[in-house]
Amino acid sequence: MEVLFLFIKRVLCKELAAHNGQVVELAGWVQLVRQVGRQLAFWVVRDRSGWAQVVVSGALALTALPHESVVAIKGKVVTSKSQQGYELQADAVTILAEADELPFELHLAEIKAGSEQILNHRVLSLRHEHNQAIFHIKAVVAQAFRAHLVAAGFLEVQTPKIVATGTEGGAELFPVQYFEQTAYLAQSPQFYKQMLVSAGFERVFEVGPVFRAELHNTSRHINEFTSLDLELGFIDDAGTLMDLETELLQSIFAAVNEKCSSELELLGATVPQIKRIPRLALAEAQTILTSEYGHPSPVGNLDPAGEKLLCQYAERTWATPLVFVTDYPTTVRPFYALSKREAPELTHSFDLLFRG
Repeated sequence: MEVLFLFIKRVLCKELAAHNGQVVELAGWVQLVRQVGRQLAFWVVRDRSGWAQVVVSGALALTALPHESVVAIKGKVVTSKSQQGYELQADAVTILAEADELPFELHLAEIKAGSEQILNHRVLSLRHEHNQAIFHIKAVVAQAFRAHLVAAGFLEVQTPKIVATGTEGGAELFPVQYFEQTAYLAQSPQFYKQMLVSAGFERVFEVGPVFRAELHNTSRHINEFTSLDLELGFIDDAGTLMDLETELLQSIFAAVNEKCSSELELLGATVPQIKRIPRLALAEAQTILTSEYGHPSPVGNLDPAGEKLLCQYAERTWATPLVFVTDYPTTVRPFYALSKREAPELTHSFDLLFRG
């Protein structure tokens, strides 16, 4: 196979406009092929930065190239009437990997296949723009989380994921064979974070996996996810933590809006602008649910339907889909939460609800 160029000199699709009139080297996946007669074809080539239109003419246009084949192209960047305003006129093409027949089309708005077929061809389905957008947004969320906390004096840590016992009584454990003993996959870094704070690190955070052996066919449970955890010492009250969480979310949402606007548009998702998050004591929240919606609440808590209604109320009343619920009773949170001196039946604890 002819080697067209060194990949170290490769130009990305999104960079073509900066090289107008120049001969450049491009590499990626052929997303679409539109044949216009025997001597002319238009290819849409995709790489990690986006896509570009490539004009293939003459003998090169005779190549019957399957979708998702991997190619290296050398050509000249010119202005055009395409959506991007420029295109690459190919002078030479090397097929790095020719694709087999696809089990489903990737250029459609949605993959037209069942979940089993999609998962059986996961590497292929991950090329779809919707899946790629999710990965990009997740990366920006984690980056913004790290950046905000590092700027606030936090230290990033990594805690063990194979543990001897559980750390949260309400979550089920995945057992693993640890030589001659039974161990478990960590369901939370809670204890380790608290140990590190007590050891003098004061402010720590972790971005890492947690595992929970729970039925996951609901919108509230999942067996494995990436947890964004933090712990800090020397605080005045729970209000200090709510202030920190508000500022953290402001930073994360601002970063996502700034860096992922095209991904959000593609997914039809919106990220709210946060100025202030309202705070309601649990008793007050339960009263609102009863008076506004006739919805009863369990003793000392809220149910999922009540949480959704409360977020709707916050949206209508304060123009925000977020609300803090505070002052849960000690009967519901007897261990982790500190009791209030002035009202020992209540705790210095809170939940943040977002769109239910």
